[in-house]
Amino acid sequence: MLIAVVNDIPSQWHFSMDRSINKDDIPPPRETPFLSLSGVGKTYPGVVALDGLSIDIFPGEVIGLVGENGAGKSTLMKILGGVIAPDRGTILLDGVELHSFSVESSIASGIAFVHQELNLFENLDVAANVFLGREPLRAGPFRLVDRNRLRELVKPLLRRVGAHFRPDTPVASLSLAEQQMVEIAKALSINARLVIFDEPTSSLPLAETERLLSIIKLLKVDGISVIFISHRLHEVERVADRVIVLRDGMLVGTLARDDIGHDQMVKLMIGRVLAARTAKPKRSAGAVALKASMVRTGAYPGRPVDLEIRYGEILGLAGLVGSGRTELARVLFGIDRSYGGEVLQDGKEIAINNARDAVERGIFLVPEDRKRNGILLDLPIAGNITLANLPSLATNFMVSTERERAAAEQQRTRLGIKAPSVSTRTGTLSGGNQQKVVLAKWLSMSPKVMIFDEPTRGIDIGAKSEIYGLMRALADAGVAILMISSDMEEVIGVSDRIAVMHEGQIAGILEDDEISQESVLLLAVGKRVK
Repeated sequence: MLIAVVNDIPSQWHFSMDRSINKDDIPPPRETPFLSLSGVGKTYPGVVALDGLSIDIFPGEVIGLVGENGAGKSTLMKILGGVIAPDRGTILLDGVELHSFSVESSIASGIAFVHQELNLFENLDVAANVFLGREPLRAGPFRLVDRNRLRELVKPLLRRVGAHFRPDTPVASLSLAEQQMVEIAKALSINARLVIFDEPTSSLPLAETERLLSIIKLLKVDGISVIFISHRLHEVERVADRVIVLRDGMLVGTLARDDIGHDQMVKLMIGRVLAARTAKPKRSAGAVALKASMVRTGAYPGRPVDLEIRYGEILGLAGLVGSGRTELARVLFGIDRSYGGEVLQDGKEIAINNARDAVERGIFLVPEDRKRNGILLDLPIAGNITLANLPSLATNFMVSTERERAAAEQQRTRLGIKAPSVSTRTGTLSGGNQQKVVLAKWLSMSPKVMIFDEPTRGIDIGAKSEIYGLMRALADAGVAILMISSDMEEVIGVSDRIAVMHEGQIAGILEDDEISQESVLLLAVGKRVK
């Protein structure tokens, strides 16, 4: 951990988000890379995580790093962060070989991370998290933290990421997307030469994503290098100067700026081209499965929500961060109480006072943060799949282990969960397979309404395709699906209809030819669709 006292924000951060970017502003790449990896390899028992990887990183360039889960991206990031040491190969910084590359030397080299998985202390405020271990201290014998100066240092960083909360805001009170902004501010708080973004937009909707991509462009202008890791290939295509593709621990290809494209990246990532998307067939609307009538959530108690979810459809729910989408899902599933209105199932008013009430009525939620709210990482796959339905597997109040394993194995086979057995600890699975475990838990209980909150967050492109297929199969079987998503490509490509929320209310419903990125954006910011 870096323990030096911060004297000031580095001068390169003192510029406005409104600053225009011209080609003349962008420095040409230097001939000499400041960071080079040559023949780097890492092997675990029975697994080659990295196999002779060689990469040069030049000042002021944006490198897109793509690959399926398990391709070696995480291992590479751990090596660059000094968390693990490679078994072979060399690392050169400014032409000098580093024989020992620890966390401290990584930070001292100017390598900063914005992680997909949040690494914040919720019992501290924003400012304390941003400068943890590097707090400015007061003069005097006790060397106490100078809280006023600390908050002043954090203010410009929060402005840089477009945050609307204060430095003294408790992190526990922030949404997932807002906590992601704190992570970005923390990375920007050091004098970075390389900023590594690991799935930074996975919990951000379009407006915040656009701001992040603008930040990346400004980092490039100031000669700071960026490694941008994302399963959202359209974002990689927009920002990357070149793309490095990993598969099975090996570098399988590099794409120059003019060669970067969705199909080219996918082909290198999985060794083939995915089938082209076809136009969604027009589906006849089913009966209304679940209806929210004048429902008021805790986020916007003065703005009632009206929404209908039909059997056999995927209803996409779009909107900006803070628009009230997740809060509505939590009310429909009984986690949060409603502040008014009524919920009707099959035309009859129902009372959902807690999650048990929702589950008993076949209303299930796949939450946004699966690791915190969807699964128990230390339990085996079988324990997670059967957890919500143990009474059906019990005789005389004793759960049958054989029946539990059989039920879990049936779902593992049905969903294609990649694991040696249902006894495998769930925390060892990839993001896509963990999401399948969450889904398997509910599929074993005959769902009527499924609510997916950010269903493919942090999932690679191959697993995304599988999740979309499972969702469509559920809808085709008559299940009503509400899909909350901040991925514009996803919400447009998967949904049969799209409802857009703005400041706690449904701003509009889009169907068929009305669906477009422009229409979704206009409704999301409170404008009318022309």
